Amino acid sequence: MHLTVRDAAKLLQTREQQVYRWIDDGELSCEWIGEQPRFNRAELLEWATARRMPVAVEEFQDEDEDGAPLSLVEALTAGGVHAHVPGDDRESVLRAVEGVMRLPEELDQETLIQVLLAREAGGSTAVGNGIAIPHVRQPIAVSGGRASVALCYLENPVEFGALDGKPVHTLFSIVSPTIRGHLQLLARLATALHDAAFKEAVLRRAGNDEILKEAARVEARVPQAKP
Repeated sequence: MHLTVRDAAKLLQTREQQVYRWIDDGELSCEWIGEQPRFNRAELLEWATARRMPVAVEEFQDEDEDGAPLSLVEALTAGGVHAHVPGDDRESVLRAVEGVMRLPEELDQETLIQVLLAREAGGSTAVGNGIAIPHVRQPIAVSGGRASVALCYLENPVEFGALDGKPVHTLFSIVSPTIRGHLQLLARLATALHDAAFKEAVLRRAGNDEILKEAARVEARVPQAKP
């Protein structure tokens, strides 16, 4: 689905004039259909996340197979918190992260690594303050799988081409059974990283229980989509 300027402004929680200003300044790319700019939802979310901009997370609501809204807390519970993840560069780190993730057997792991590396070559997924959320522009959807977010604390900081110039020491990796679900989890995670206490816990390398507690607190404040 291509978003209009009005849709983009709503998602980015700003005015339509600001969206046009970003386009005119060359900061925000779009596809022109006739004389009207249109946006890809995934790319717009990625653009906002990389700039640490808040987004309207309720615009990304999805449901799991039981009909309940997807939960960042449940996804983090499924993915786990992993300390001392090894690696000296982007490729070795991504391979190590893939090793701790609970990926379905049918997912070609080598293909996934190469796609992630190609994505990083086209633009860093670092979001600043030493944190990155490696993902591909076409989100990874694993049919029948369980949504999960793995939080990985790296053994050594790694250069990731972040906008703020800081090396990355923490990675979040997302797997979801649906593309829309992936976007919702990415939006929820981006929102959580705007929360001072959650972010401080991550930067302090807090353990599983504290991360889940902070995520639950943040998620309780997330507005729900209107019917």
